[in-house]
Formats: sequence, C-alpha cells, structure tokens
Amino acid sequence: MAEFPSKVTTETSAPQSDGGQQGGNSLRGLAAGVTIRMDLSFIRSIPAILMLVEIVSGLLQWTLIASAYIWALSVYGWVMFVAVTLWLLTSLLFCLILFGFQSKLVSVPWPLTVMLYHAVAAILCLTAFLANAASVYPYRFHVYTHGHFGAAAFFGAVTTVAYGASAYFSYLDWRGNSGNAASGTGAS
Repeated sequence: MAEFPSKVTTETSAPQSDGGQQGGNSLRGLAAGVTIRMDLSFIRSIPAILMLVEIVSGLLQWTLIASAYIWALSVYGWVMFVAVTLWLLTSLLFCLILFGFQSKLVSVPWPLTVMLYHAVAAILCLTAFLANAASVYPYRFHVYTHGHFGAAAFFGAVTTVAYGASAYFSYLDWRGNSGNAASGTGAS
C-alpha cells in the first residue's frame, strides 16, 4: 500500500509554460460545464427549430410595430402586448428546456404544460395577427408606417403558423406518439 500514492498522478494535462498562472483558463472550464448541461439533442429537434422560428419571427414582428407610429390605432397595443409577452415566454421556455430544468422540476407535467402553452399562444397569436392584418390600410398613414405594419402582419402569420405547428408536435409528445402516424390510425 505504501507504493500506491507514488504511482498515482492527479495531473490531467501537460504543465503550462507560464509558471506564474495556476489553474489554466477558467473560461474554458466554464464553457465545458455549460455544454455538458445543455441538451444538445433538443437543439436538433423539430420543436426546438419551431421555437427558434417563433422567437425570431416574434422579435421581428414586435420590433417592426414598435418602430412605427402605433398611436394611430389602439389595436397595435394588443398586438404589441401579445408579441412581446409571447416572445419573452417562449425565450424563457426555450432556455428552460435547453438547460434541462424540466428534469429538475419533476412535479410539473412538462408535456401537458408545453402543449397548453403552445395552444394558448397559437390562439393569442392568431388574434394579434388578425388585428394587425385587418388594420393595415395602404394610404391611411405614411408609406413608411404602412410597410412596417404589412411586414409585421407577415411575421405575425409566420409566428402563428409556428405556434400552431408547435402545439401539434406538443400534442403528439403529450399523447406519447412520438410522431408515429401509424399508431393513431387504429390499424393493428
């Protein structure tokens, strides 16, 4: 037993040439710890791609409306509220799933929660899109404002379709089908 400590080494890499620094690069260790905790398989999945589409198109929608004169119609207050709120909540949900918090909060029924969130978000986004699209008039305001509202309506439609698709895939996950279309047909 006396020989054992002399044969074991705790060094994991070659000694650094700079003798004044001990511990190496702390940022490299921090980045390695973050990537280990991230669910990289989630990033490559269809729900993650749809959530990224929701985040990007929602961001474009509310920034286009915020950069225009929204005082002209009060309906854009609703559109802004829905767009900003859903953008923030979707970004938060994406980070929660990406970093695996759903495995730490086992008391929350995550498939049901995500499905209900996407279903409610799709309905809210549809109402905001319809309000935005119905209030785009070509010569009512400045041409500059008209282009922003029209583009915001387009990105609102993209966001609505993305939330609808996310609700569908969340429903499949909640039911446990895992996207298998043959299991829901009733054929054995």
